[in-house]
Amino acid sequence: MSFYDRMEELYGLPAFTFPAQETPTPLPEPDTVAWLITGQPDAVVWRSTVGEPLVEEEGWEEVFERFCAEVDTTRVRALIVGCWNDPLDMDPSEAMEALLAARDRLPALRSLFLGDIVAEECEISMISQTDVTPLLTGFPALEDFGVRAGESTSMGDVQRLEFPALRHDALRRLTVQSGGLPADVVRGVGASELPALEHLDLWLGVSEYGGDCTVEDLEPILYGDRLPRLRHLALRNSEIQDEIAAAIASAPVTARLEVLDLSMGTLSDDGAAALLGGQPLTHLKKLDLHHNFLSEPLRQRIRDTLEPAGAEVDLDRGDAKPDGDGGTVERYVSVAE
Repeated sequence: MSFYDRMEELYGLPAFTFPAQETPTPLPEPDTVAWLITGQPDAVVWRSTVGEPLVEEEGWEEVFERFCAEVDTTRVRALIVGCWNDPLDMDPSEAMEALLAARDRLPALRSLFLGDIVAEECEISMISQTDVTPLLTGFPALEDFGVRAGESTSMGDVQRLEFPALRHDALRRLTVQSGGLPADVVRGVGASELPALEHLDLWLGVSEYGGDCTVEDLEPILYGDRLPRLRHLALRNSEIQDEIAAAIASAPVTARLEVLDLSMGTLSDDGAAALLGGQPLTHLKKLDLHHNFLSEPLRQRIRDTLEPAGAEVDLDRGDAKPDGDGGTVERYVSVAE
């Protein structure tokens, strides 16, 4: 899976791309959309037709400067940071600095996503990142924060995502999308004090692309002492999905969850059986296991166990092929490269 389309919504608001300078477009009310601010990769000067004047494509900071001049930013509730100038070789530090410099002009901002970058701009494994926690520190009222990051160890030097432990009293939703999430990021999230966090979504990825997280790295999250309000836990897109499922079966946090998401990874009958053999899951409102490698008998066991209790179960395989029939099936995560 690659990201071929932009995000369609954030914070319950439809995404709206702030228009390019040469494209006059009526603007919506500032608080009715999630504003996508995107620049041009490797901004250059170009001529569209012979004889026409040169037009300079804007970098991310220039687009954001225009956005601040043309929109009443005091009413903006959600921002999506799209492609900065060169996400392959540059991290988003300059875009982050621009956001932090404008924080007094964004008093209503409650949701921020860093890195809505599609495949034609840069594959997820190659998106350079940095320490993103200054954005959380700089926006203490932020309720929803997400980031998309790469960590390719096979295709070059990509600047790593960092997430040192912090405290944030307002954050309710945290999403980290990656094809290979470094273990130190997972440990940083687990060591953070997030008393309001209700929704945690980590895409753990594969070792080939830097996803070196182990179940032991997840233990602070699974104990949940620092996450007293957590109700939606997604530990997905992992090549150790069976091990995670087995750990979830006895994790203290599980009894508090309403939604458990172990989708997009390499879940097999072994992991699903371990999950069913642990503490009861009938209190869940939803169990999401889409993109799985489960046999039909195990899939039916899950349905028979949870659906009579009113739980929604997503067992959609997508393009994943089930294990079985004595054949060798290569299991793979949804998002890596």
